[in-house]
Amino acid sequence: MSVLQIIQERSNNTCELCTSTNDLKQYTIPPSLNENVANDVLVCKTCLDQIEENTDMDPNHWRCLNDSMWSEHVAVQIMAWRMLQRLRSEGWPKDLLDMMYLDNDALALARATGEHEDEANKIIHRDVNGVILDNGDSVVLIKDLKVKGSSMVAKQGTAVRNIRLDHENAEFIEGKVDGQHIVIITKYVKKT
Repeated sequence: MSVLQIIQERSNNTCELCTSTNDLKQYTIPPSLNENVANDVLVCKTCLDQIEENTDMDPNHWRCLNDSMWSEHVAVQIMAWRMLQRLRSEGWPKDLLDMMYLDNDALALARATGEHEDEANKIIHRDVNGVILDNGDSVVLIKDLKVKGSSMVAKQGTAVRNIRLDHENAEFIEGKVDGQHIVIITKYVKKT
């Protein structure tokens, strides 16, 4: 069974955040790069667009987190925690966050994207031209890079898709080059 089939089965083909049954998609929780039942959730297009910040946040849509935050699946709990953190200025999410419990490992993963940080304290990743990089962006290497610990050289012009940000250091991103997961310094990439 594929990861998608497993999460469809566990969710009864409904969005694991808002219970919608329309236009469902598999979403891998950053900073994970690989599909995995423990790191993936099934979400509707409405939730996905707001998670990925492709559309404005609708706080009323997220009142559904009052139910989904109690899911038995850690991936759903993590996404609920992250969305409540984004909405905490609304007031009501703070009450839900106070009731929510995540074990240490889940909390560390939930905090990996910096949702809990105030905007002034967030680390901002920028490419060589100063363009802001986000999780899931595609970049191109602007220089040949020797990969430490291997004989591999990542060639100039290589596209790196679906990057992940290092939320402790603004100069590092992660991505796959020639099937190998590597860390890349942001001053050697250009956003596409």
